[in-house]
Amino acid sequence: MQDERKVKLPALYDILKHVLPMDHSRQSTARDEVQARVAGGFAPTELLDLGCGNGNSIDFFKTVVPKTRWIGVDIDSSPEVLARTRSDGTFVTFDGVTLPFASDRFDLVYTFQVFEHVRRPEPLLAEVRRVLKPGGLFIGQTSQMEPYHSYSIFNYSVYGFKCLLETAGLCLISYRPGIDSFTLIERAALGRPKDWSKWFVTESPYNMKIEEECEKAGKPVRVRNFRKLIFCGQFIFVAEKIP
Repeated sequence: MQDERKVKLPALYDILKHVLPMDHSRQSTARDEVQARVAGGFAPTELLDLGCGNGNSIDFFKTVVPKTRWIGVDIDSSPEVLARTRSDGTFVTFDGVTLPFASDRFDLVYTFQVFEHVRRPEPLLAEVRRVLKPGGLFIGQTSQMEPYHSYSIFNYSVYGFKCLLETAGLCLISYRPGIDSFTLIERAALGRPKDWSKWFVTESPYNMKIEEECEKAGKPVRVRNFRKLIFCGQFIFVAEKIP
């Protein structure tokens, strides 16, 4: 395998190098990241699902961290909120900016494909920092190159989202690639066929192509993650509170 010091890479690589994982280069989801952190000893006692929508993450967290108290927060009206039927969790409504919780409360703030819908991301990220306990984690995923969906407002570059996190007082720990943008765009163009949903949870076609090419060239894992990340439609992030 090539030494990454001998691989010619763009300047963005140097900016992101310290947050590119070296353990594997598989396509991931925010749920994968939570499971990995829990397997590594992370044991939150109370978590906040930011932008909880219909509340379906309750089932996931009951399985992964059954003793953790789940609280969901969302705006009062969205397609996902209006579709909510369950009542087995604590659901809180907020104004989209100010989180109605005490500072330093949560071990984990989790958010799944929410920030592309947020009108004022900077103050909301500052609120995430405020409600996180010291040592707590902010784990989630959002869109980089994804077609419009469900009143989405923004797509973020991986560099831009890193800047937003830092401005809010959050330190980015890691980035992982989600589904590739080419597959995501083609799926939308075809009318979002149900059988294409598999690419959200298994290696998508262009990610497979990148992996194959990197394997042939002997590229390091961190470089493989970078190559997938700059072409991904969605990316996964882990951040922590800057003291």
